[in-house]
Amino acid sequence: MQKPSIPKGTRDFSPMEMARRNYIFDTIREVYRLYGFRQIETPAMENLSTLMGKYGEEGDKLLFKILNSGDFLSSMNGDDLAEGNSVKTANKISEKGLRYDLTVPFARYVVMHRNEITFPFKRFQIQPVWRADRPQKGRYREFFQCDADIVGSDSLLNEVELIQIMDEVFTRLGIRVQVKLNNRKILSGIAEIIGEADKITDITVAIDKLDKIGLKQVNEELEAKGIARTAIERLQPILMLSGTMEEKLFRLREVIAASETGLKGLDEMAFIFGKANKLTLNNEVTLDLTLARGLNYYTGAIIEVKALDVEIGSITGGGRYDNLTGIFGLPGVSGVGISFGADRIYDVLNQLNRFPESFAQDSDLLFVNFGEREADYLLPVITQLRRAGISCELYPEATKMKKQLSYADSNHIPFVAMVGEKEMKEGTITLKNMQTGDQKSVSQDEVVVIVGKGTI
Repeated sequence: MQKPSIPKGTRDFSPMEMARRNYIFDTIREVYRLYGFRQIETPAMENLSTLMGKYGEEGDKLLFKILNSGDFLSSMNGDDLAEGNSVKTANKISEKGLRYDLTVPFARYVVMHRNEITFPFKRFQIQPVWRADRPQKGRYREFFQCDADIVGSDSLLNEVELIQIMDEVFTRLGIRVQVKLNNRKILSGIAEIIGEADKITDITVAIDKLDKIGLKQVNEELEAKGIARTAIERLQPILMLSGTMEEKLFRLREVIAASETGLKGLDEMAFIFGKANKLTLNNEVTLDLTLARGLNYYTGAIIEVKALDVEIGSITGGGRYDNLTGIFGLPGVSGVGISFGADRIYDVLNQLNRFPESFAQDSDLLFVNFGEREADYLLPVITQLRRAGISCELYPEATKMKKQLSYADSNHIPFVAMVGEKEMKEGTITLKNMQTGDQKSVSQDEVVVIVGKGTI
């Protein structure tokens, strides 16, 4: 018989892992709600016409396609099959696909529901996405995204609010981070003033490696990309920027004074940093000119969050985009959004040992089963305790005490309650602390207090 298995790039999650994952999701969800964001969900599958062409040629290849139900070959003929064109075949036998991200479905949602939505619209979404990528360490074919977006508003106060949200989430999770900001307009301005406006992608890809390979190699890479030596020389003061935030912005303003687009980007950054300085944030917010994520997508601010105490890639990212819904025929809807990387945040919390210890248990209390009479007596008692907020369970069989205590131990249940003939007569409960071994006869009301405190 074949052993059961799961597809590559997917995972099972144990009760302990789920408790930890829910801790991350619940923390993010609570902070989103605190800032007035409202939750939506979209279907796991979308029409391929919604998804195709939105992620570039490579992205299209990574879409999981779903076969049409019923006789999916009915739309094909012998010539189609003989031709062996897999793309053409896929288009004929598949009309739906699993969503690749949460952004395109959100754009589709905004267009479809625009008459019901009040703008600005603040939405958050925590759902899985699927990519037919090659599985490797830290990269999965099924993973969760935790997105928040504000659409229908050009105000830079939205960027400031997202910085507060990121600061609050990571403070609650106990992770020290650095929030890095850049602006697409500044990058465009730099490319413009060095006379290489059409090489903006090559320039940003190269300077993105500054920390890893150093200035000399970055310059060599720029030259290899066909960027003129004079342009590379003009770029040096920008690559070697140092000092306080104010000093960096002042120096940049001098360097890119001839670029109207670049100056607009600097004005936007100055506004965001000025407002952020008025807030009591727990984490540093800094300007990073090497930040160039999603260059073809973002039109203003670019945001990335790095964990300071663990070597790992970015754990949150986002930015400002000008035309989210234009792909679906509704132009001019500007927005700004962020996405928390739940899987990477999980790895950081694991490495730093920052998950709360209470995750070790699901039940607070196990009632030992001594027999049918005792069980009948306990059922209403357990119901009342649950109403008081105590998570408790009755062992289903009247089996050996050792087996029942072993069950409590294996499931990290901190308290065991015993009610036999004597306790039923007296209306008491014998409570045992599984960690210390302490045992005490108490009333039902006392059980709520003791279990709530976690100690006898």
